[in-house]
Amino acid sequence: MDNTNEERPTFVTHLECSMTGERYEADVLQGLSRDGRPLLVRYDLEGLASALTKEELAKRPEDLWRYREFLPVRKAENIVTLGEPRTPLQSAPRIQKTLGGGPLFVKDEGRLPTGSFKARGLALAVSMAKELGLKKLAIPTNGNAGAAMAAYARRAGMEVFVFCPEDTPETNLREIAMQGAKVWRVNGLITDCGKIVREGVEATGWFDLSTLKEPYRIEGKKTMGLELAEQFEWELPDVIFYPTGGGTGLIGMVKAFEELEAIGWIGPKRPRMVAVQATGCAPIVKAWEEGTEHAELWENAHTMAAGIRVPAAVGDFLILRGVRTTNGFATAVDDESIEAARTEMAEQEGILLCPEGAATYAAYKKELASGRVSAEESVVLFNCATGLKYDMPPVTAALDRHQSIDYAAMI
Repeated sequence: MDNTNEERPTFVTHLECSMTGERYEADVLQGLSRDGRPLLVRYDLEGLASALTKEELAKRPEDLWRYREFLPVRKAENIVTLGEPRTPLQSAPRIQKTLGGGPLFVKDEGRLPTGSFKARGLALAVSMAKELGLKKLAIPTNGNAGAAMAAYARRAGMEVFVFCPEDTPETNLREIAMQGAKVWRVNGLITDCGKIVREGVEATGWFDLSTLKEPYRIEGKKTMGLELAEQFEWELPDVIFYPTGGGTGLIGMVKAFEELEAIGWIGPKRPRMVAVQATGCAPIVKAWEEGTEHAELWENAHTMAAGIRVPAAVGDFLILRGVRTTNGFATAVDDESIEAARTEMAEQEGILLCPEGAATYAAYKKELASGRVSAEESVVLFNCATGLKYDMPPVTAALDRHQSIDYAAMI
């Protein structure tokens, strides 16, 4: 539903370096802080609390923009929307019974425009790019972020430049191209694509919309935390398993919960945040296990779950901080487990996960068995994209309608 004609008060006060706390002006174009760290949007939360109640919020259309007071866009005409709905929490009762765990839910982000949770972050980033007068945007991507940026930026009339690892799923590449972006395959990883974007800024005049290199994708991903709190009737789940590459969503949800507590809508309880990675690319897991503040570059990164194949994350310390302050942990699963989890969830619950979403289910099974997650804890798994974008098993069985059909053999 398009609500762009409504008045949209904003309570943004300033931006803040996530490492040093240094203040930056909010209404001018900003990238990283002077220390090379992500900038966070800060709000007048006292003013927000006096302007909005839970009861008023409940009357609004069930879309991303219902949380407008928590978001940074100042002028309604700058909102770029493709109709971002509130995504469902799907229960998994058969799996819950089989595994003997507590209440289990899948937050199905594949219902968003362009079929992934990247729509949240890019809707906000592109809206703010429009508000700040940008005309050219560039992004490195493993697929879904590029598709989302292409959709929103082209809707806003901007030029779009997208750089993908050469093994990016074909569906993603064609989706990006069909939406009017200029897209290139790069013989490397997302970090190599990021280098191309960064080095091209001066020559091309594009703005680098890489993960956490501008302040507003976090604010879009933050809405996942706002939605979860509302869907759980302001009582949060015990554990959240989140597929972690750049980690924007994990960071955003932690920020959402902090802001909700500050305005008195929730208490101090936090879900334990679990960063899920693949064994072929697990820099956050290694850093968490070693107790370090930053993660080392992961060499020779590989996994079928391309969205979490991020060898180095600019917000590594924010991810680790979010995990540690919520008494969570980081864990990795192998590709075989991811593929098996994807098949099992589809067959048992009818929920078609993307590989990254399947990684969260594989991790949940692993940690329920290990005891790091108890049978009493309520758990949310994030499925970050529709499974329809990814390869599925071929169907080879066929019937000849002109021949006698052996129905008994079908059973």
